[in-house]
Amino acid sequence: MIEIRALRGLSIADLQRVASGYASDSKYVVRYTSTEDHVSFDLQLVSLGQPYVKQFDYDDDTLQRYERLLNEGYSFGAYDEDLLVGLIIGEPHQWNYSLWVLEFHVVDAYRNEGVGKHLMEAVAEKAKEAGFRTIVCETQNTNVTAIKVYRKLGFGLEGIDISYYSNDDYPDGEIAVFMKRRLP
Repeated sequence: MIEIRALRGLSIADLQRVASGYASDSKYVVRYTSTEDHVSFDLQLVSLGQPYVKQFDYDDDTLQRYERLLNEGYSFGAYDEDLLVGLIIGEPHQWNYSLWVLEFHVVDAYRNEGVGKHLMEAVAEKAKEAGFRTIVCETQNTNVTAIKVYRKLGFGLEGIDISYYSNDDYPDGEIAVFMKRRLP
């Protein structure tokens, strides 16, 4: 039985096992148009000839940042006995009463069993108790599975940043997609 509890400790090995990356056979192509009178973004889901594969790399600086965030109380782990099988790491932003989800992952073998939903509900409940108004998630236009999961969990697409990762993101690179879930 899977148990959701506060995430108290984390290692690079845990991160690499739970959050190794993703593969996608489709992506959202982003079109950006800007004139003096009109600015628009358009996203269209297209199939890819070859799967897009992304591997996540974690370093000691990232781990130290995440370990500091664990003390804030907005991070949870999903455990099968003592084995970490999912995690969510939240970073509170007091200035605008938002909670940013920096990591949200479930091990492949535990997907489609409600683990992600339970993790997100745990962080949402904690955020509501603290008076936050929204939860924010960032992903890439190439991570179609993440976008679908976020939508299923009550998030809407509320932002696109065509130079979030580098100055060469647009039009063919990874483009940041920001999704939000407003809290009652």
